[in-house]
Amino acid sequence: MTSPAQRRRPPTTQQFVLGELRRAITSGQLKPGTPIRQDALAEQFGVSRVPLREALKTVEAEGLVVHEAHRGYFVAELSLSDLREVYRIREILEAEAVRQASGRIDGPAFAALEAAQREVEEAADAADVAEMAAANRRFHFSLFEMAGMPRLVRLISTLWDATDAYRALYYAEPSHRDHVVREHRAILAALRGDVEDAVRLLDEHRGNAVAALRDMLPRT
Repeated sequence: MTSPAQRRRPPTTQQFVLGELRRAITSGQLKPGTPIRQDALAEQFGVSRVPLREALKTVEAEGLVVHEAHRGYFVAELSLSDLREVYRIREILEAEAVRQASGRIDGPAFAALEAAQREVEEAADAADVAEMAAANRRFHFSLFEMAGMPRLVRLISTLWDATDAYRALYYAEPSHRDHVVREHRAILAALRGDVEDAVRLLDEHRGNAVAALRDMLPRT
């Protein structure tokens, strides 16, 4: 696996650290509820604690970490009710995005969706959880962006950011990866015909993930 030091860095150390911190959280390397060990992370990223502290403030504002007085930073946890709320809001917004996108899905657009799906399937076959999460996001957002509504897409993206760490937990199970592949194929087939069928399948797709994550979350 490529280490942070081996990756080509963005223009600034701050951008590099922020990207690595987000990746560690959304890939599941730093699991929900775990403390952020700043010294260890700074050493892992090959930086001082100064840019790391700034990055932590940024991801705190994004809801990826929380700060507790006298205890430090922790990866944010969601309760089951939190997760259900996020997914319910996604259901409403994503249905609108898909309906708006439906009239714009031409040959090249389908080709982009199918290419993203191939990446999902390759990552699933390789049991590469981080890459599958990234490819899954490319698949869904390729569709949402066809709506031509950038503000709507930004709102949806914020909701996805809040649950990325849980998506990584979900993909860690081989049977869940298989479900995702099958569900995506069904969604692609529906998009060629009835958009309402595609919306229904996307609702089921989200619902299956929430159901699987039920036992991983505190029931508050």
